[in-house]
Amino acid sequence: MSKKFDRAAAIVFILIGVVFVAESRRIADTAYGSVVGPDIFPMILGGVLALLGLRLLMETFRYPDQLEKKERPDVKRFAVILAATILYGALLETLGYILSTFLFLVVAFQTMERGSWGKTFLISGAFSVGVYGLFVMVLEGTLPGLPFWLSG
Repeated sequence: MSKKFDRAAAIVFILIGVVFVAESRRIADTAYGSVVGPDIFPMILGGVLALLGLRLLMETFRYPDQLEKKERPDVKRFAVILAATILYGALLETLGYILSTFLFLVVAFQTMERGSWGKTFLISGAFSVGVYGLFVMVLEGTLPGLPFWLSG
């Protein structure tokens, strides 16, 4: 990658992460009797994004200059991931967290690197069900589980 691009992306990631953390503090306390408030995940994700941006920025100072070479951006894969992300957000309430996350991960994994379908299904399913179980059962949060036509 280009050193300039990596530095600009790192600064953007740090700024977005800081904004997420700051704005998550303004979200109201828990609703529906949930122990975990709606501000926890944006705050955690914002902090992680800012830290990863900081790490990327620090790594750009270690790149040797001869690594900079022209690479063509992979627009097709970017467009597929962007479309999948938009559909994921739009269909989350309708399909529920487990099914929509599973489908999003299957598309994302196969777009990033075509591989074994079995491994893709296994990782996507385990992640979707695992995160749902952790958030809803352990942390007592609320997520749309399954669509009404599938849950009975």
